[in-house]
Amino acid sequence: MKYVIVGYGRVGSRTARILAEEGNDVVIVDNDDDRVERAENDGFETILGSGDDENVLMDAGIETADAIGAFTPDLNVNFAACMVATHHDCRTVLRIDEDYREDIYEKYAEDVDEIIYPERLGAAGAKTALLGGDFNVVADLAANLQLTVIEIGEGSPAVGKRISELEFPEAARIYAHGRERESLTIPLPGTELAAGDEVAVVTEIEAVDDVRAALLPAET
Repeated sequence: MKYVIVGYGRVGSRTARILAEEGNDVVIVDNDDDRVERAENDGFETILGSGDDENVLMDAGIETADAIGAFTPDLNVNFAACMVATHHDCRTVLRIDEDYREDIYEKYAEDVDEIIYPERLGAAGAKTALLGGDFNVVADLAANLQLTVIEIGEGSPAVGKRISELEFPEAARIYAHGRERESLTIPLPGTELAAGDEVAVVTEIEAVDDVRAALLPAET
């Protein structure tokens, strides 16, 4: 499969590396000479230019790409890149930095296929979104990351709270949520948790106990 990655920063470079290691074709678009040179040294085909320029994306092969990941720090550039890709029937994954701000999420969510938050664990979410799969296909990105699916039980401190209100460690993110007997989907920050819900959490291993304490009933 072919992927266009706009932005060769921390998230973009890690996501590109993972996709390439799995045998996919990856083209990097970046407007910074140093990052383009680094991408070339890492073995990637590169295009120097801004991701919001349709001609640049055409040079990157957006017409034949399966998905685009717009991962620059500039939300406007990312959204413009995704809109260009949409016209070419390309799957779109948008990075935003306003972590768990519901108004920002809802403003863009209807126009792209997936939104990812890059803080700490962004590369995991980006790779999963680009592949279009569920959480069973998430591979370990590092030895200290773990995917955990937890059922919210009666008596959990999370019952009745919105996802944005959870007292979660910085090293953890909820990437999917499902009501009882329903499939997991990407949650909104305002999603209110109830007993019987399931959540999929990507977390650093040392934060697992804190995650469980935030989601599971206290032991008696």
